[in-house]
Amino acid sequence: MALLADGVSRLLIDGKLTSGGAGGFATVNPATEEVLGEAANADTADMDRAIGAARRAFDETGWSTNTELRVRCVRQLRDAMREHVEELRDLTIADVGAPRMLTAGAQLEGPINDLSFAADTAENYEWTQDLGLASPMGIPTRRSVVREAVGVVGAITPWNFPHQINLAKLGPALAAGNTVVLKPAPDTPWVAAVLGELIAEHTDIPPGVVNIVTSTDHALGAMLAKDPRVDLVSFTGSTATGRSVMADAAATIKKVFLELGGKSAFLVLDDADLAAACSVAGFSVCLHAGQGCAITTRLVVPRARYDEAVAIAAGTMGSIKPGDPSKPGTICGPVISARQRDRVQSYLDLAIAEGGEFACGGGRPADQPAGFFIEPTVISGLTNEARVAREEIFGPVLTVIPHDGDDDAVRIANDSPYGLSGTVYGADPERAAGVAARLRAGTVNVNGGVWYAADMPFGGYKQSGNGREMGIAGFEEYLEIKAIATAAN
Repeated sequence: MALLADGVSRLLIDGKLTSGGAGGFATVNPATEEVLGEAANADTADMDRAIGAARRAFDETGWSTNTELRVRCVRQLRDAMREHVEELRDLTIADVGAPRMLTAGAQLEGPINDLSFAADTAENYEWTQDLGLASPMGIPTRRSVVREAVGVVGAITPWNFPHQINLAKLGPALAAGNTVVLKPAPDTPWVAAVLGELIAEHTDIPPGVVNIVTSTDHALGAMLAKDPRVDLVSFTGSTATGRSVMADAAATIKKVFLELGGKSAFLVLDDADLAAACSVAGFSVCLHAGQGCAITTRLVVPRARYDEAVAIAAGTMGSIKPGDPSKPGTICGPVISARQRDRVQSYLDLAIAEGGEFACGGGRPADQPAGFFIEPTVISGLTNEARVAREEIFGPVLTVIPHDGDDDAVRIANDSPYGLSGTVYGADPERAAGVAARLRAGTVNVNGGVWYAADMPFGGYKQSGNGREMGIAGFEEYLEIKAIATAAN
């Protein structure tokens, strides 16, 4: 059966695929501006039903205690996605504007394969730890520590890498024994809704365990944070929205995991291969039009070689032309929407107002009359105090900043409200590692190392969020810890 065969997606609530109470809304291809079809538009009553279904499924079924069932179901979802991977690839390119090349990695196939890690972790996890016999306060006691599911998880996800983020929440949350209500971004509703079809038709996941609620109403996300029936909210998105989620959740003291914004620095030390480092920095900012929270968008280079570094980065980025994401060679596709394109352009205009210059790019590409495209842009002539160096732009924009040695480079990197990621390039591995150790960031790449993997925790310091996604640490975000002490007679 073809996925979304009629061009209309539906909600998944309590095991049933259903229309939205607010009707439907158009989903648009960001590369062409053409309407792809319609997504179900949920209302508050739909979200209330979804939360109620998740609560009942957790409280009244054996899902949370049946590890064998959970492991089987997560693997079934993985296998169903693999079976339909070519349909999912085309859908992802159209709905997200993701370049085809990225669907072999973090935009599709990587997250599908990562479901194996969640299932394997649950299957082999030490759910109960025996601490043995002791006599606290003189009372013989046998003690154990039990890890069990938190309960109902509200997952709120963005549009930039939707499969990766949806599955990085769903996989471990389900494997750990929770039930889930997923509220995806309205910009990419189809890649979330298609999970509902696969779950309903290709897995043994019981009704109510997964509920997928697409909507243009952002208040539905706030419902998840405020509702006392929800035990944990896992949110990925902007820092501003993350603050609201945390504030809304405070009334019920529920657990909150936040993966938020970034303005990460790429540090080039004075012994590094400048050409290689600046080319890598420029290339990485162009991937998926710079729409990644962990992309290093501040290139921090030795002051004595500043002009050379700007020219190298501009040479790389200027040679990468935004284009059709369905073509195999495309690196930089569109940004997600006209609203986002205008936001990025407003930052480019701000860069000039702040006294900066464009070494390449600076606006819309003349050869793309349709689609939400922005030219890869290098900004020079500004310091780390400029707004374009401090605020998350979420486009193919690189700001080049000079440094006066290792200490100054570290100072600049850490002089940010964010702390999500970072990169260090240097010829001396020990020196580069020493600089990396001083970065206040949750993920650091040294000389091209790759931290993205299912078994590696991902998350940030400071206003980049709290908690971790992926890895054992990410799995354990969805668990509570219970201490049990039994008198030993």
